Amino acid sequence: MRNRFLTAIFMGLMSCLCSVLSAADETILAIEGRRMTADQAAVVEKQVKENPKDSEARVKLLGYYFSKQFTDAAARKAKQENVLWLIENEPEVKILGTPFGQMDAIIDGAAYTRGKQAWEKQLKAQPDNLALLDHAANYFMLHDRELAKQLLENAQKLDVENPQWARDLGQLYSLDMQSSSSLKAQKDAAAKALKQLEIAYQLSANHAKDALLTSLAKAALGAGDTEKAKQYAELMLNQVGSDWNSGNNVHYANITLGKIALAEGNMEAAKQYLIKAGKTKGSPQLNSFGPDFSLAKALLEKDQKEVVLEYLTLCGNFWVLGKARLAEWSKAIKENQIPKTLR
Repeated sequence: MRNRFLTAIFMGLMSCLCSVLSAADETILAIEGRRMTADQAAVVEKQVKENPKDSEARVKLLGYYFSKQFTDAAARKAKQENVLWLIENEPEVKILGTPFGQMDAIIDGAAYTRGKQAWEKQLKAQPDNLALLDHAANYFMLHDRELAKQLLENAQKLDVENPQWARDLGQLYSLDMQSSSSLKAQKDAAAKALKQLEIAYQLSANHAKDALLTSLAKAALGAGDTEKAKQYAELMLNQVGSDWNSGNNVHYANITLGKIALAEGNMEAAKQYLIKAGKTKGSPQLNSFGPDFSLAKALLEKDQKEVVLEYLTLCGNFWVLGKARLAEWSKAIKENQIPKTLR
């Protein structure tokens, strides 16, 4: 569950980085808060006690308690109290649209429920407030996904030219695609994700379009539309340059093309695409969360050990944080096992 929560945190950070301050400024404040010492945090806590409406101080505290909440019950309670205060009193403050301002139904329990009730009260009073629809949808993304979709659909109707709503809906349907138990449900979710992501792509410009290509290729592949999946993969390869997303484009384009080749019975092409995917220069996402192992696992199931071992070695060039795991998997494969934790 924590992995799901951290994945959602990452998605949120990538898509929600902007009241009085912009979200970017508020995120910077939260990051500053993460760097505070306990003594500095105590000073900020005193500021809030003396002036409860000091939202900038509360944002810093959300940053300070963000990591500590997982291991310290007092820190988790302090974070909960600040999130709840902001929802009830300053619901448009944009930190609530980022992971710093959200709670988890399992980790936070009753506090999450109180936050949900507070959001429902705010939305009842201001059903057409786009900021509230956005922030509440992010809050409900993991544990009240259908409600999150409803809020995003409402926002989409009110703000039809904004690609954000279709992009976020596409992400939610992509989560459905990953978590659904039946193949039919996965395919249906993928088709819905593809539809929304294509709307977002058409409404977006320049780098925002490029950032959607990986999700588009995955959704198209999940929906069974291999022609579209190929098109998006080729677009990714055509976009390769020096920006931060180029490593993602190289990696996921080749993974997509490799899966298609394997499905078509072209084993050699699939193996070549896997090696090309492993030769990516990396990216912020790949370096932190690791590469896509779905094609590697599919090839391993067809007894293609050598190419998978080579791929794991290549992945070690950018996934430094995962070197121990890569070594563990390589050892298991050499012993003719398919690692259970291979994603």
